[in-house]
Amino acid sequence: MARYFDIHPENPQRRSIGQVVDLLREDGLIAYPTDSCYALGCQLGNRDGIDRIRGIRHLDDRHHFTLVCENFAQLGQFVHISNAVFRSIKAATPGSYTFILPATKEVPRRLLHPKKKTVGVRIPDHVVTQALVAELGEPLVSSTLLLPGHEEPMTQGWEIKEELDNQIDAVIEGEVGTEPTTVVDFSDDVPELVRIGAGDPTPFE
Repeated sequence: MARYFDIHPENPQRRSIGQVVDLLREDGLIAYPTDSCYALGCQLGNRDGIDRIRGIRHLDDRHHFTLVCENFAQLGQFVHISNAVFRSIKAATPGSYTFILPATKEVPRRLLHPKKKTVGVRIPDHVVTQALVAELGEPLVSSTLLLPGHEEPMTQGWEIKEELDNQIDAVIEGEVGTEPTTVVDFSDDVPELVRIGAGDPTPFE
């Protein structure tokens, strides 16, 4: 059964954040709130967790996983980013955007797009997510919690616990939106809108 955490949205309890991060370090898989919608998340080296995300969402190997980062210093370890692209992304973060960029060797191969060798990255504008990533000390491997056959992501922690109780290790209750992130592909240095979501697409059109 998944553990259920009710974490304060503005002043996250350090003890609860620590308990969730302990689960992540023990190869746990969590459902957590972000500034767009709920996401599934696990540690970078958690092969089982990544396979579980693929299984829950019925994803193939062309799916772009997202590395949810605390800040630009962390983001820069995992993707190659030119000065021009850096300025564009910097102006839009933190926020409800996912950016697809060429990955560095720090990213496990099984997270990469098989042909493009790219990965998604993002810096969310969400207090609880930021607290989690800061405590973990590395990005969270994440994917929107959009279940097969559902048109919209799930938005209630208790519903997620009921639906996925035996497939994940923890659910964090939290306030979320109903739209996934806006996805911008910068793999060729020119912005290409892949998905219009919670983030304003105007700067990248």
